[in-house]
Amino acid sequence: MIEEIKQKAQKWLEGNFDEETKKQVKYLLENDEKELEESFYKDLQFGTGGLRGIMGVGTNRINIYTVGLATQGFTNYLSENFSTNKQIKVAVAHDNRNNSRLYAETTAKIFSANGFKVYLFEALRPTPELSFAIRHFGCQGGVVITASHNPKEYNGYKAYWDDGGQLIAPHDQNVVDEFLRLSVEDINFNEKPENIEIIGEEIDKIYLDKIKSLSLSPEAIKNQADLKIVYTPIHGTGVELVPMSLKSFGFTNVYNIEEQDVVDGNFPTVISPNPENVEALEMAMNKAKEIDADIVMATDPDADRVGIAVKNDKNEFVILNGNQTGSILVYYLVKKWQENGKLTGKEYVCKTIVTTELIKDIADKFNVEIFDVLTGFKFIADLIKKNESKKKFIGGGEESYGYLAGEFVRDKDAVMSCALIAEIAAWAKDNGKTLYDLLIDIYVEFGFYKERLVNVVKKGKSGEAEIKKMMETYRSNPPATINDSKVVLIKDYLTQKTTDLETGKTEAIDLPKSNVLQFYLSDGTKISIRPSGTEPKIKFYVSAKIDLKSKKEFAETEIKIENKLDKIVGEFK
Repeated sequence: MIEEIKQKAQKWLEGNFDEETKKQVKYLLENDEKELEESFYKDLQFGTGGLRGIMGVGTNRINIYTVGLATQGFTNYLSENFSTNKQIKVAVAHDNRNNSRLYAETTAKIFSANGFKVYLFEALRPTPELSFAIRHFGCQGGVVITASHNPKEYNGYKAYWDDGGQLIAPHDQNVVDEFLRLSVEDINFNEKPENIEIIGEEIDKIYLDKIKSLSLSPEAIKNQADLKIVYTPIHGTGVELVPMSLKSFGFTNVYNIEEQDVVDGNFPTVISPNPENVEALEMAMNKAKEIDADIVMATDPDADRVGIAVKNDKNEFVILNGNQTGSILVYYLVKKWQENGKLTGKEYVCKTIVTTELIKDIADKFNVEIFDVLTGFKFIADLIKKNESKKKFIGGGEESYGYLAGEFVRDKDAVMSCALIAEIAAWAKDNGKTLYDLLIDIYVEFGFYKERLVNVVKKGKSGEAEIKKMMETYRSNPPATINDSKVVLIKDYLTQKTTDLETGKTEAIDLPKSNVLQFYLSDGTKISIRPSGTEPKIKFYVSAKIDLKSKKEFAETEIKIENKLDKIVGEFK
């Protein structure tokens, strides 16, 4: 295998690559066989989040050549699919990461060289605004350069279709196939500057106006305009648009974290720029304690995901997980739609299969249709596309801190979510409650759901093989019991089959194939297992439910459900 890898790397010394790249490849060949193997043993693939990897030389790294190959492959595929268009149009954006502007400009130049009209944002912008721009300009595709919340050494390439959603089957694999057929010599780097139009503030205004149109409780905001909000973009793209969106909604008391307002791809104030991590919100929470804020919000580098912290009944700030925030958002949206007379029977909400079933219970209570889709927001976007003109999307999301309302954006949107979450906080406060109180009220009404995510990291080539083996073992030899509770149902999204272990009956799953397994236990627990599409890890999603009779019993019930989750999770670590 190593000889094949060396031959592959040798082609980078002989091909049409710049001298600095050749110098780095030569160094790996002569001095670092391990890194050489990691850099060349495979080609980057599109996962749930597109093309993503560590920056560096090689076919398994993000660099101007892998970005160039992806763009040329995408260009060829767009040209084939929209051959009757007089002008194929695309939009390009990027986040704050190191080299992101370089990769975005490289992408724009290649599109322009192939005769495309390119709308290139003047500077960093949130990923959801790229989705919006595609729809606004009537583009056939788009690209945003980002690695979302990954560590600083990563970057990535998200490709979008004409609906503003990320590529799904068959487009994603077809672009990959085209990408694999190409060599660096096939990339057209001969930029045509006249084909590139720089866009910026004018699109920001239109986008923010559309977000403002989602507001459902303007009076509550008016009454609580001085709600104390602490916000941090964690050095990323939300730095300007999130505060602007909050201001447009009517909030006047927003506190920023100056150190984290600095746009920096090295993310100097955090270990990882992931709003799921407590550490990433630490500076914002310290500020919130200092000023006695009502809510803390933090967005990831490309501002498509948001983490929040609220005060509990002891006046301590606690971080809500993605399932909790998503449930509060859906509850608020469907309740206000009902109160405002907007429900006609043709509305729906959507969540991913690994997201809490609490959202389903909420939708059922309000007689709103609910759909489950595979993990990845592109599947929510595809559902919205399929239902256009027939049904109306209210909102929804996924447990990994991504949410959406309305249909003018087709990806998770933290700019929008921050504004709506702040509105919910104002609405709750207008009714004498905190967001924490509202969450407990939801638990009392629908049941106390609690989820836990376990990430088992397996890096590199050997890790990839180990993850594959783990999935094969769970399929061929599934557990009979977990935490002394019997496994009664198995859903296998790869074979697209549901098996009732008590009756032996099987049913087809009407969703695309995906490497996901779900075990349903006799006590109502649901466990989902899948390899990550963007990171070297296998994920275990554990969901448990216990009835909560009253708010007074919350603390006691929470201890019970946490103990239950501890025991279940212990069997998978």
